[in-house]
Amino acid sequence: MDTVGIVGAGQMGSGIAEVVAVAGVRAVVHEPEPGPLHASEERITASLAKAVDRGKLDPRDASRAAERIVYTTRLDDLAQCQLVVEAVTEDRTIKCEVFRTLDARLPPDVILASNTSSIPITTLAQATSRPDRVLGLHFFSPVPVMALVEIVPGYATCHGVIEATEAFARQLGKHAIRSKDRAGFIVNLLLIPYLVGAVHLYDAGYATRENIDEAMTLGCGHPMGPLALCDFIGLDVIGGICACLYEEYGRDEFAAPPLLRRMVAAGALGRKAGRGFYEYAPARPVALASR
Repeated sequence: MDTVGIVGAGQMGSGIAEVVAVAGVRAVVHEPEPGPLHASEERITASLAKAVDRGKLDPRDASRAAERIVYTTRLDDLAQCQLVVEAVTEDRTIKCEVFRTLDARLPPDVILASNTSSIPITTLAQATSRPDRVLGLHFFSPVPVMALVEIVPGYATCHGVIEATEAFARQLGKHAIRSKDRAGFIVNLLLIPYLVGAVHLYDAGYATRENIDEAMTLGCGHPMGPLALCDFIGLDVIGGICACLYEEYGRDEFAAPPLLRRMVAAGALGRKAGRGFYEYAPARPVALASR
């Protein structure tokens, strides 16, 4: 593929655009308003500069990558893309509306992919007239660093679209795995009960948040403890995934813990809000004084 669209210019959309451009592919990033596009451009510029500073990217390659990214408020600019990746908020209604709009505005041969972390793909595909050309393409944050991509065919996704998307993942230097179209796919189906269990453990007073995180980093070799990981992902995102998984499976280990729901209601969403299970000063997390 030589031109790929990304709908949604937040953290995930920006990361996807960056890896697409670094791989030598033109990226067209869409948002309906210019403000998020300016923020995305700043985010990508900073990320590319960090890659150069760390010796992972040549300065000339970083400059060329930045030049391959187009920021637009016009949906029609996506018509030139072979693949468009939706990366908007993790809300089924919003995503279905995006797919309905893309289906109406883009040529019928364009592949429509979702970066959803939990919503069944067949649900999104039914919002279009091309369910055979819709699938899940789930990247992980931070996108420039994480090697894995989950590819999730819907009930009607044709084999050629799956193969083309897997080839695209290899083009980006990612490792693709396939999952059946069930809520949560592979990673979140395993990850969410682990995170939910850590929140319950902390809320019940079994251990401090530091000790819970240290138990998993030092005892199990995880790069990040579960409560710090909750903050990194975003507690609102985790809550949304919990709701989707609980609706699909009806099992208690997928239900959002009361503490997590209260924190979301209070705006303590994690790193992006400056506070979650930890408070985030400019440089490093510091434990909150109380729950």
